[in-house]
Amino acid sequence: MAKRAKSAEKKNVAVIGLGRFGEAVALRLVELGHEVIGIDENAEIVQKLADDLPHVVQADSTDSEALRVLGVNEVDYAVVAIGASLEGSVLSVLALQELGIKDIWAKASTRQHGLILTRLGVSKVVFPEADMGHALAEQLCGA
Repeated sequence: MAKRAKSAEKKNVAVIGLGRFGEAVALRLVELGHEVIGIDENAEIVQKLADDLPHVVQADSTDSEALRVLGVNEVDYAVVAIGASLEGSVLSVLALQELGIKDIWAKASTRQHGLILTRLGVSKVVFPEADMGHALAEQLCGA
């Protein structure tokens, strides 16, 4: 198991969508000592991560009542890591907002997706491929 980093304050984070990006975020947060609830609608993904994430469940993230039952209304942050389904991403953000979650970070797969998320008021929109591509280019050129 990876060594846990010391953190000034332990956070409670919901990671919704456990594809490559969501899985990486969730696992790193756990390594850093934070409490994470991972949520995905795909039972195979949930089963695959059951040994690595202390709290991982199969659920419909667009259903605010289902999220409330899971305790998502108590998290400090939420990460919506759904990129393949624009509808799933947007409806998950709305469900989180219904629960009163103020700090929502969301993955966007296109510029238009990012614009919608921004207009919904998410705290931070991330474009994983583009962001990593820019960072790599800067590292290569010493910027």
